[in-house]
Amino acid sequence: MRAKRSLDEIVGRDHNRLERFGKKGDEVAGHMHDHITATLLGIVAGVTSTIAFAPQIRKTWTTGGKDLSYSMLSLYVAGVSLWFCYGLAIRAIALTVANAASIVFAGTCLVLKLIKERQARVPSEETRLRIAIDMDETIADSLKEHIHRYNVQFAGDVTREDLMGKHLEDFAPKERYELVRQMLGDHSFFEGLDVISDAQEVVRELARTHEVFIVSSAMEIPESFAAKYRWLRTHFPFISDKNIVFCGDKRIIDADYLIDDEARHFTKFRGNGILFSAPHNTTDARYERVASWQEVRTRLLGAEPSLIFSSKCSRKDAPAAVETAQE
Repeated sequence: MRAKRSLDEIVGRDHNRLERFGKKGDEVAGHMHDHITATLLGIVAGVTSTIAFAPQIRKTWTTGGKDLSYSMLSLYVAGVSLWFCYGLAIRAIALTVANAASIVFAGTCLVLKLIKERQARVPSEETRLRIAIDMDETIADSLKEHIHRYNVQFAGDVTREDLMGKHLEDFAPKERYELVRQMLGDHSFFEGLDVISDAQEVVRELARTHEVFIVSSAMEIPESFAAKYRWLRTHFPFISDKNIVFCGDKRIIDADYLIDDEARHFTKFRGNGILFSAPHNTTDARYERVASWQEVRTRLLGAEPSLIFSSKCSRKDAPAAVETAQE
């Protein structure tokens, strides 16, 4: 009887122990389940918040991130960097990985914004104009020298005001026409010409932003080639030799604008002609006119990119390259 009671007691104790172990196992399993659930929740939250930057990266690539604030991006990158360090400290894998990815995505947005804004400051091929600029009476004051030599040779007192609507050779008596033309063929004529006011400064600014060519119809006076070239190298050394064009007919020039004092060069020119005021062209009202290089600066350097692009699109098809008649 005692033996049976002892056996029942032993079985009872073991049963109680098993019940206690079972409860603890359930608790452990419950804790493990909660831990896995929390980890999965953290991973999903991290992935969701991180990939949210993917569309923003694409938009920054296409628009340059104009709608993003440097302060916001910088503070965000700093914040997720601190969260990353915190995740490392407490050994939270999900927190660490999610914030590491956030640093990469947000940092990419920040770097793209910097790159795109820097690229925006550099004119692209779509916004660069091709500008052709005449030499005589546009950047070089040939009329002043011509009048001076005429007055010296013929003891005259001709002034610029006397030449309104006329060239000097047309103003002079017919018997002097050839002599007046021959003055231009003198090798020393072009070498000593003054630069027209503000021409150097404005042409230099144009050359920084656009493609500038100096174009002279030097075939009219072939003797002037060497002297004109030396004059340009002295006063406009920033213009490449490849952008100096001596020609006969300026319609071969492929450019958006031609700045010239002779309206006849605009007749077959495929771009836009801008007439640079000189006494002989005062009566010509067919083309847009500028009276100084400051007006040229306002007209071309103040143009909006959209207007520039429109100008390029409206230009007729032109020869593929600018040709030179003289190396």
